[in-house]
Amino acid sequence: MSRQTSHKGNRKQAATTVAGSSLWADDRGGLELPDEHPAITIRDSLHDLIPLGALEEELISTPEFLRLQGIKQLGFCYRIWPGATHTRFEHSLGVYMLMLRALRMVSRLRLAVLDQTSARTLLVAALLHDIGHYPFSHAIEELGGEIAPHERVGREIITSDPIASIVRRHGLSPERIAGLIDRDTASEPPAIDSLLSRLLSGPLDMDKLDYLPRDARACNVPYGGVDTSRLLASLRVIERDGAPSLGLVEKGVSPLHSLIHARQEMFDNVYWHHTNRAMMAMLLRATQDALDAGSLQPGQLKHHEDASLLALLATGAMPESTRQLVSALALRQPHKVLLEIAAPAGRIFSQLDALFWDQAHRKRVEAHLAAAIATTLGEPIHSHEVLIDIPKPERWQTDVLIWFPQPPVGMSQVMTWTEATGQQPHDLLVYEQHQRRIRVVGTAWLRERLGGDATRAILPLLERLPG
Repeated sequence: MSRQTSHKGNRKQAATTVAGSSLWADDRGGLELPDEHPAITIRDSLHDLIPLGALEEELISTPEFLRLQGIKQLGFCYRIWPGATHTRFEHSLGVYMLMLRALRMVSRLRLAVLDQTSARTLLVAALLHDIGHYPFSHAIEELGGEIAPHERVGREIITSDPIASIVRRHGLSPERIAGLIDRDTASEPPAIDSLLSRLLSGPLDMDKLDYLPRDARACNVPYGGVDTSRLLASLRVIERDGAPSLGLVEKGVSPLHSLIHARQEMFDNVYWHHTNRAMMAMLLRATQDALDAGSLQPGQLKHHEDASLLALLATGAMPESTRQLVSALALRQPHKVLLEIAAPAGRIFSQLDALFWDQAHRKRVEAHLAAAIATTLGEPIHSHEVLIDIPKPERWQTDVLIWFPQPPVGMSQVMTWTEATGQQPHDLLVYEQHQRRIRVVGTAWLRERLGGDATRAILPLLERLPG
């Protein structure tokens, strides 16, 4: 980090140095944002220099935000791609940086009535959007029940001290910031928040624009490429039927198309990699068993980072199953794929897929399956030695308006994404359904014991399991 001293006489030079982008012109639309007179700058591997104001500098120094340095962005992917050790901390800074660029574009082009407080509120929300995340990405959150979504945990953190007192001292509302991250359906947000929150969560959000290229670079894979500068330059506020909506000018169609497919490729090749998913299933079951035994309380999870959670789960106070699974994770001994099931399998896929929404029932099915395999082999098998990995169904959003300055014959000036491109949201869903696999995974010795007959041995057992 380096301190910056700024004077009005060198505003243009400072802005060019910090921004590093031709998107940021001299006409700043009247907004005073941290890139004007940064308190500090942070050098980032993806965005180069990130300018922070005094408020942001205070926020990133709180224990709540510093915890994110101990939470890897990609969970156990570093066990497959050793470089994938980047954290929620740097990702959060990246989302903040992209939001800063987007706000500059919106204000410079006079795209919306954007007041100073609204802009600063959205910028802080971008910085804090992951502050409620649990260790190891999203796996623990999938347990549901008493495990609150990370957005709700984020609301609790932002509206409590020290975060709340810091943002109030700088003239902002912690409740409004939290509302951009965790939408409170009981209250109606300001109209400008409904519009600009799409930059934080939606088809064009800054979250995806940061994590896709950041994850791809860390894993050194040729996916995740996005033309971020062109996409940001294409942002427009478009009115249709009297209602304003965040959309794109025509030249943004191609980079948004690339963003959608980059996300699909990253899921196919990185996020859904069988080893990463198997290790996530092991962590989920280890945590679930500890919660069920009362050795771990749901409220404890939001205070942990990756290493501290694994250390806690390895203690003697935890169930034997939890300790065995965590030991295997520490020694890089992931469960192996015993059976892989795709959506065209029909009924059996649908029955297993439904278990994602009832993790307690999934655990009971795993126990029945382990017992059935033990009977078949004539050997004892613990229930945590056979797990069912069910990736979360993804939401593929394409509800974006496209504006054509001079529409070609046969097209209108304002069109939906589907009208402009011919691509249906259902097309993305069908692709995802065919690529998303449900896997039965088990210990290495169990796969060796079953040999090449794993599919033939396990599939009939699944079909006979109780509903």
